[in-house]
Amino acid sequence: MNNAWVLNRRPIGYPKESDFKWIESPLPELDEGEILIEAHYLSLDPYMRGRMNDSKSYAPSIKLGGVITGEVVGKVIKSKSKLFNEGDYATAHIGWQKYGKIDAISARKIDSELAPISTSLGILGMPGLTAYFGFLDVCSPKPGETVVVSASSGAVGAIVGQIAKLMGCKVIGIAGSDIKTDYCLDELGFDFVINYKSDNILSKISEYAPYGVDIYFDNVGGEISDNVISNLSVGARIAVCGQISLYNLEENENGPRIGSSLLINQASMTGFLVFQFKSRYHEGLTKLSQWLIEGKIKYKEDIVSGIENAPSTFIGMMKGKNFGKLLIKIV
Repeated sequence: MNNAWVLNRRPIGYPKESDFKWIESPLPELDEGEILIEAHYLSLDPYMRGRMNDSKSYAPSIKLGGVITGEVVGKVIKSKSKLFNEGDYATAHIGWQKYGKIDAISARKIDSELAPISTSLGILGMPGLTAYFGFLDVCSPKPGETVVVSASSGAVGAIVGQIAKLMGCKVIGIAGSDIKTDYCLDELGFDFVINYKSDNILSKISEYAPYGVDIYFDNVGGEISDNVISNLSVGARIAVCGQISLYNLEENENGPRIGSSLLINQASMTGFLVFQFKSRYHEGLTKLSQWLIEGKIKYKEDIVSGIENAPSTFIGMMKGKNFGKLLIKIV
């Protein structure tokens, strides 16, 4: 039998556990070209919150009663495709469930000898690719530039900051606890890190970036981003990756208040989705794998055991309780 979490009701503000429902169903039968995956790890990511709303976005909303969207890595236990053999490992978007079938073309085969399979959902998966293309392609960094990364201890932000250091940039991180700021400084090698819960962001940015911020990699939006954008340099670039501070608002905040800063500094602000670089995923994964093997970049995983804990863990993530790439261990 299969078990899955489905959307019971659309959340208002922060999700509640009652917004999710645990169901049981028979294993699905395969059609030609499909594979059945036994999920070993489930990735929990902020974008999932937006899919729970019934509103226009870059991807369809989850239907009421539908399995919560999400990517897993696991073992192929049945195959009706020439692309996969039983026993292969793959990543696929089958959602919050123990087993799921998918068209084999939509799955990605994983080399389980290269690194732990969990990394295919983190540094060698969507977060890593988001950091790689979002920073290098969207931001076009140059050596010596000052880079600010919000949510800098998170799955994407930590990789962005490390790539920025590899590119010869000065890196200022923003995180939400002393443990996270120490990690960015001591483990990842950032130049400065601001604790947004205890520091004055505006004054710290001015202190650490006296000539302005050349690149801002924005994972959070809201007041934090307002403060960073108030300190842009001429020709600055902003990559909008996520807006987690806004995802659970019951009412829209006033703003944005960034137009004058963009105009005065002739700056550019670009929203992007990792999927626009799909044709170049191999390039990104090859480079990230090389840096990982050479010890030039590090990663941190926050693993919670048991798919039954997915809703409570997801809610905690939306409140900043995770530290590193958040995964649910299923098998």
